[in-house]
Amino acid sequence: MGTIHRLHNRGQRARLNQAQQQRQLIRLWRGNLEHGSFCGYVAGVGREFFLLHVIGDGITDDGLYAMRHRDVTELELPDRHARFIDRAVVLKGIAPRQPARFPLDDVRQVIGAASCHAPVIGVHVDSEDEDEVCYIGRLLQVDDDGFGMQEITPDAEWLREASQFAWDEVSTVSMHDPYASALLGVAGPAPAIETDGAGIGHLS
Repeated sequence: MGTIHRLHNRGQRARLNQAQQQRQLIRLWRGNLEHGSFCGYVAGVGREFFLLHVIGDGITDDGLYAMRHRDVTELELPDRHARFIDRAVVLKGIAPRQPARFPLDDVRQVIGAASCHAPVIGVHVDSEDEDEVCYIGRLLQVDDDGFGMQEITPDAEWLREASQFAWDEVSTVSMHDPYASALLGVAGPAPAIETDGAGIGHLS
């Protein structure tokens, strides 16, 4: 059985680095952001964020999630069911993702790397009134205050204008998760967006 650590940043990066080096399955909780837990393999560790290849409850490849260290409230390593899940992952042909040179020291690095790594990304935003809210789309432009993204709606329709996000409101960035991939598959190629006078909607 794994050991559950209740912690914030103290010693957490060292434990995550060790889990990555040993290809160890972990489970974590982020009690202040959502109910439930995440299970997966550590794919990278930075100063502010770490990267987790998430394995779903049905032993599915749920994609990569870049999460903030400070949001983790409990960490179990190895996952108490690691012996079963490790074997099931092999039987299902799921290979733990280990993207090379994925910077994780700050949110701007994460957004830039994620947009190069996947055709659409999920941007999870802190909300005071509810759990995280996720917006899915493609990166358009960045500046000192934040970034613009062209979103896909839950009905798999591309919006024609840019949505703006501040750097400090982003808690998680996801890539290659099945829901986002399904939305993109139905929505198809993104149409041209309507720009404002400043030309928002173009990568800078």
